[in-house]
Amino acid sequence: MKKYIAIFLFFLLASCQDSPSNYTTTLFNGENFHGWEGDTLNIWRIENEEIVGGSLTETVDHNYFLVTKDTFDDFILKLKIKLLGEEGFVNSGIQFRSKRMSDPDYEMIGYQADFGEGYWISLYDESRRNRTLVAPDSAQVLEWIKINDWNDYEIRAENRRIRLYINGHQSIDYTEADETIPQTGLIGIQIHGGGKAQVHVKEITIQELNNTQPN
Repeated sequence: MKKYIAIFLFFLLASCQDSPSNYTTTLFNGENFHGWEGDTLNIWRIENEEIVGGSLTETVDHNYFLVTKDTFDDFILKLKIKLLGEEGFVNSGIQFRSKRMSDPDYEMIGYQADFGEGYWISLYDESRRNRTLVAPDSAQVLEWIKINDWNDYEIRAENRRIRLYINGHQSIDYTEADETIPQTGLIGIQIHGGGKAQVHVKEITIQELNNTQPN
């Protein structure tokens, strides 16, 4: 009997332990910018438990990023995003496996899960290869997007494989062939320069994954 009790307790304790493969944490508490850094005086603010960046009355002069202080490698990132604006270049995106640049110091380098007209749910390489790495079917993605409304955005980064999802639909599946490209880094929210645009982001969670082979 003692043997069976010991076995039961072992599996019970194992099931209660949080592991990198199943533990989800909140990156934004809805109250302050704890764990983040950026221009929170002029560009980024918190309204109604949302991160808000940019302006609908003044043109954003260049790219701005609100960036995590921690780095991440393999993960499932989920958030809700809404992009507003009709004048100029209205665009946003989520940086990941990225880092801050020193010149210019407001820019980032790394992968971007893009979000904006002409770039919806595509994978862009910001300030490095400076091009879209892979994009979904432009007509199909417009059936999935909710313009001027909340969208569920999901980024899956597992080893060298990256998948993007919008409102439950997979838009791209990309595997990085260049082994010199870093697969770890910061996460950042972008408001793109050149437009009267405003991005809203909320309910940001991340599930860090074990370094297993992609499915």
